[in-house]
Amino acid sequence: MNIIYTFTEQFISNDRNMEFLKSTMMGPNAMRIAEELASYLDINENMRILDLGCGCGLSTLLLVKKFGATVFAADFWISPTENYSRFQSIGIDDKAVPIYVDATKGLPFANGYFDLLFTVDAYHYFGDTEEILPSLIHYIKKGGYIAVAIPGIKCEFGENVPEEMKPFWLDEVARTIHSLDWWKELWSKAEGIEIVDAREMNCCKQAWDEWLTSPNPYAREDIKMMEAEGGKYFNLLQLIAKVI
Repeated sequence: MNIIYTFTEQFISNDRNMEFLKSTMMGPNAMRIAEELASYLDINENMRILDLGCGCGLSTLLLVKKFGATVFAADFWISPTENYSRFQSIGIDDKAVPIYVDATKGLPFANGYFDLLFTVDAYHYFGDTEEILPSLIHYIKKGGYIAVAIPGIKCEFGENVPEEMKPFWLDEVARTIHSLDWWKELWSKAEGIEIVDAREMNCCKQAWDEWLTSPNPYAREDIKMMEAEGGKYFNLLQLIAKVI
């Protein structure tokens, strides 16, 4: 499939928008990743979407502006008040609903409330146990989808962490960064879904390169890691499951 990032490219062609992007990225460019993930879904203006782990709302912006969907922008780290102000500033506050959630402690929504659970660069932080995916499925209506895009590695390191990666392979990274096969095996244990897509994403290098232009201190630190990695180990992963 030929992925064309029309929304992202048009958005960042404006210098002011590019500065907005740089100031709001919290990892590999979530707007570009979201656009690729969304290209594998049939999203329209009549849908109600849960953007879980939305961060500063780059994925929410794409879902509202490109597709006209109603999006519940849920995050643990970024306050709803901060996101509401940001959504007002970019003109999406009529369709984007900011909310605080802790995905590990249940969500404040009715069963079957959403057409789609969409999450970019966040799920690996809270979804790495067998319990989490089953706890989220019932919020999505039958026939709806769960779509996830996350950083990953091409194969599991196990005890054989490459020498050049050891300075960066801290406990949190080792817990959250896994291969596509690892995630597929975890998701296959959940009842009530059918995995319909699992792949490495095309935008990996570009999304990472854009993140490394951010003034965010974490981006500055990641420059050292990506120089050491040299394109040998990291990728971006997407998984899509249908609720049955």
